[in-house]
Amino acid sequence: MMRIYLDHNATTPVAPEVADAMAQALRTTFGNPSSVHTDGQQAKTALDEARSAVARLLGAEPTEIVFTSGGSEADNLAIRGAAEALAGSRRRHLVASAIEHEAVLQTLKALAKQGWTTTLVGVDASGVVTPERVAEAMTDHTALVSVMHANNEIGTIQPVADVARLAHARGALFHTDAVQTVGKLPVDVRALGVDLLSLSAHKLNGPKGVGALWVRRGTRLTSQMTGGKQERNRRAGTENVPAIVGFGAAAQRAIDTGLADADRVAALRARLEHGILTRVPGTMVNGDPAQRIANTSNISFDRVEAESLLIALDLDGIGVSTGSACSSGALEPSHVLRAMGFSPHRTQNSIRFSLGLGNTADEVDRVVAVLPDIVERLRSLTRRGPRPAAAR
Repeated sequence: MMRIYLDHNATTPVAPEVADAMAQALRTTFGNPSSVHTDGQQAKTALDEARSAVARLLGAEPTEIVFTSGGSEADNLAIRGAAEALAGSRRRHLVASAIEHEAVLQTLKALAKQGWTTTLVGVDASGVVTPERVAEAMTDHTALVSVMHANNEIGTIQPVADVARLAHARGALFHTDAVQTVGKLPVDVRALGVDLLSLSAHKLNGPKGVGALWVRRGTRLTSQMTGGKQERNRRAGTENVPAIVGFGAAAQRAIDTGLADADRVAALRARLEHGILTRVPGTMVNGDPAQRIANTSNISFDRVEAESLLIALDLDGIGVSTGSACSSGALEPSHVLRAMGFSPHRTQNSIRFSLGLGNTADEVDRVVAVLPDIVERLRSLTRRGPRPAAAR
């Protein structure tokens, strides 16, 4: 059975050129980049080239890039690092949206136990964090505001530049988790006006286990990992050179092909949504219909439990998700859909389709072809009465 992978927001396949670059680095660039001899300096050169590629992708300077083990560590470094740097000030208040990734939400919970005050800002029914709501949440004691660039479950793009301006007007730093947008949208840190931005290689056809935090020059940040002086004293530990080389190759690939691929993927998503909405009764797209990243479609299937549908599709060779891969194993309703005001039923009957490298129109057509029978079979097994698809 040929499998169809539609879970690119969880992780992406490694692009061939990325795998080739990593293989070459594993074979030949084995030196420690902190060593002064030729082998070490060759590794440092590879590190510098990758750093420059990631910086170009963001419209940033290479010295502003801090390599991490992934997006979660980057979020932790941004929030904990900024908070600790301001620990001696009167600013002890942190603000984030209610639909952030768990890497942000759990970090705020941990800091709350250390005496920080935290506020989660609600979203509207489309999953948008309005600047007005953020402005109401901030105080003169707000140290940092964190709002993701686009949501990982529904794809909604947030008004990050507008919120960043409001944060700065109150004297607060602004962080955005851009893990789901870098490589899918043009991301320019200067245009966004942010102070800290997180990204991850494996969301743009690079390897797992490597990410980065962009830190605006002059932003105070306390390292969360002590030891050596790597990453300009912001992240101790010998750098994972082969993975970082792969990250650089993925960044360069995104620079070269990103927008063209986004147009192709957007056309596939439109084809998928049209097919599902017209052929499967009781379906509805969740999130802002216009302001979404091009690859993401979150769809509710009335009177079908999402976990059952996910398993049925998997048995038919189709890989999808019920939400964030970092928390979907918990079998709990999506905190994102709950924050949007949806009913408990609707928060548990939604599937995320996320497309990317390698997906084709034929694959989309096969998904659309098998879904009606699968959904009908699952509905026939339930004892529930009919529910309106639009109920919240």
